[in-house]
This record gives sequence, C-alpha cells and structure tokens, in this order.
Amino acid sequence: MYQQTLPPSSRTVLEILGSGGAMTHKDLVKKSRLAPRTVRYALKKLKEHHLIIEKFNFRDARQIIYQNRPVIVSESQPVLV
Repeated sequence: MYQQTLPPSSRTVLEILGSGGAMTHKDLVKKSRLAPRTVRYALKKLKEHHLIIEKFNFRDARQIIYQNRPVIVSESQPVLV
C-alpha cells in the first residue's frame, strides 16, 4: 500500500519492526546498520504514514519504543487501527 512511496530506509525499518517486535531507536540502528540520523528520518516518514506507534518506555523514560501499528484485515481491504 504505502511501500511505493516510502524511502528505502523506512521500508527497512518497517521490516525490522515487523520481524523483531517493538524496539528503541538504538536497537533499530544496531539491527539495520543504518546511521542514527537515517533511522530518525525513516521513523519520521513511518509516523507520517501512520504505520508505527510510539510507546512510553517505562524502563528508561528518555527512550521511546517503536512498534508496527496493528492492521485489521477486512474482506474489502486492510484497515489501520
């Protein structure tokens, strides 16, 4: 759906979140091997398209946890929650 309009870095981060679950920015940098600034840009684009959710990190309030937005699949088309 949005895959064609997303930059390659956003697609990479989205795949990592899809396979690895919720992660912090630091975790995403390690897993993707992208520069921290590139990961920030990728997360920004994913947030603009409402494809990820930001959660509060209770272990370390200085960090945000990112995860894929749940998708409800209906008969006609998928709907983002």
